[in-house]
Amino acid sequence: MMASQPNQPGLINWIKLITLGIIWGASFMAVSVALNDMGPMSIAAVRILIGALSVLALIRVMGISLPSLSSGEGRIIWLAAAGMGFFSNALPFTLLSWGQTYVNSGFAGVCMAIVPLFVLPLSHVFVPEERMTFRRTLGFSVGFVGVLVLIGLDAFASAGTDFESLARIACLAASLCYAIGAIIARLCPQVNMLSLSAAALICGSAMIVPVSLWQEGVPSLPSTTPLLAILYLGIFPTAVAQILLVQVARSAGPSFLATVNYQVPVWSVIFGALLLSEAVPPQLFAALALILGGLLLSRQPSRQTA
Repeated sequence: MMASQPNQPGLINWIKLITLGIIWGASFMAVSVALNDMGPMSIAAVRILIGALSVLALIRVMGISLPSLSSGEGRIIWLAAAGMGFFSNALPFTLLSWGQTYVNSGFAGVCMAIVPLFVLPLSHVFVPEERMTFRRTLGFSVGFVGVLVLIGLDAFASAGTDFESLARIACLAASLCYAIGAIIARLCPQVNMLSLSAAALICGSAMIVPVSLWQEGVPSLPSTTPLLAILYLGIFPTAVAQILLVQVARSAGPSFLATVNYQVPVWSVIFGALLLSEAVPPQLFAALALILGGLLLSRQPSRQTA
């Protein structure tokens, strides 16, 4: 059974979207801190495992069970959860953690802004009610230009590292993974959203933990600051974000969810200014105007033609 058609985004979905942007906006800084004491694959594995245990504990307390495997629909739900665990967690977390060791953080931010541009054609093909329209395409393009204005063309400057080209490809591949994960979440049959979130993180953990142990071994206990960064990554950008991601994708559609990626660089700049005393770029407000304009333009309902 296909998931029900999403409604027009309401205030609650906008609040969830902004919350996701704030959470993910701080995640790049946390990954950079965690990389001081742990390898990129270990970071991905530990944060997904923490996320899985957190959501699993939550649904147990609430008396919610995991999807059943006894029915055909239940097996389809677990298949969707495996796809979400792979494309929304295990693979992109690994690609980004590895990529950030070789490329400028600004380039990773630009790549996250490409997610909506990947979602647009995928939704057109796989989600009937998310057809590509001129207004939506124009809105997504304006938002992307806003991100480029904010980050600047310096994001594409060479960092001078040995694996820079591969790392750039890895960051772009992570963006495509997030787009595919959002489509899978939307197409999954009806199921409790917390239950689906837990199943996705369990599947992601089962995929990434053995590979991480094989590639990097058992990580040693990090020092205090990287440990706090890992805990933040596991609880907020993984566990909480997975719950919000599923809810927004299924109630408002993957195209609306994808626009969160235009916010991420903005919040990253704001956190840098507040927590690291970094200078606020003068183009921030122009970029914000373009991003907000693009978001509003892409969410305007299309007029029906006779």
